[in-house]
Amino acid sequence: MRENDRVTSATRQPETPAAAIPPRLIATDLDGTLLRDDKSVSPRTIAALAAAEEAGVEVFFVTGRPARWMDVVSDHVHGHGLAICGNGAAVVDLHGGPGTHRFVKVRELARENARDAVRLLREAAPGTVFAVEQTYGFYQEPDYPKLHMEVPDALAPAEHLLASDAPGADEPVLKILAYHPTLDPDAFLTLARLAIGDRANVTRSSPSALLEISGPGVSKASTLALCCAERGISHEEVVAFGDMPNDVEMLTWAGQSYAMGNAHPDAVAAASGRTVANNEDGVAVVIERLLAERSHAVSGQGDRRLG
Repeated sequence: MRENDRVTSATRQPETPAAAIPPRLIATDLDGTLLRDDKSVSPRTIAALAAAEEAGVEVFFVTGRPARWMDVVSDHVHGHGLAICGNGAAVVDLHGGPGTHRFVKVRELARENARDAVRLLREAAPGTVFAVEQTYGFYQEPDYPKLHMEVPDALAPAEHLLASDAPGADEPVLKILAYHPTLDPDAFLTLARLAIGDRANVTRSSPSALLEISGPGVSKASTLALCCAERGISHEEVVAFGDMPNDVEMLTWAGQSYAMGNAHPDAVAAASGRTVANNEDGVAVVIERLLAERSHAVSGQGDRRLG
């Protein structure tokens, strides 16, 4: 959900975290991480993802994108076919392709909490405008910018969109989006977190002052932890990749984690390692090395048995 602006850059090769445990699951962000700037998945990355799945390592796409924007990777899901969308607000089965996805798990933002967040943020940052992301619908205020050329299902003040009798009121709210036309993005994030407190989880993935507000405790990390627990996978067996503040919890939680060469400083600080930029196939570079190390370890065990 972002372009690559206002971030740090680096070209060094991946740093290897100490005492690495062989991975069982790879969790990767999309925009600015797995995807190149033109929103494509490079042939090298496609091959690396396929090789990981072939080696028995599950790959989860973990993104701030809504399910309807997952067509960019729907051709590259394997086996389970699941993706974590909306910064952890939904687990989606991508089998069947665009428009036919199925919500496996939904962690909604209660409308009361959403209304509180809108009220508090309007008071703290006058001029903020909002949009509402639901499982299938998208609604926005008239002044909310067309950041992604989205055609909203309805235009109205956020308070009306979040009312109990609003259009789509029977559909869960996944997150609300808050945009400010003049504030610095990081300053806006700090201000919003202080204003909203524990009523919701606030993060960002855009280079602009655009915040993503989810239910309390809902993040990429917490939903990924639930998916891993269902599979009997510990956090030490997870390798995560990301580049923006909405990846911080996931990068901190995973046993091994890599910030991209183009990552925000917060992501760099949270990760245990660093890889090259998204346009240099930074995810693929690490996956290739991890699989080579895994193969070497298995080969070494076989040699010891022969001896």
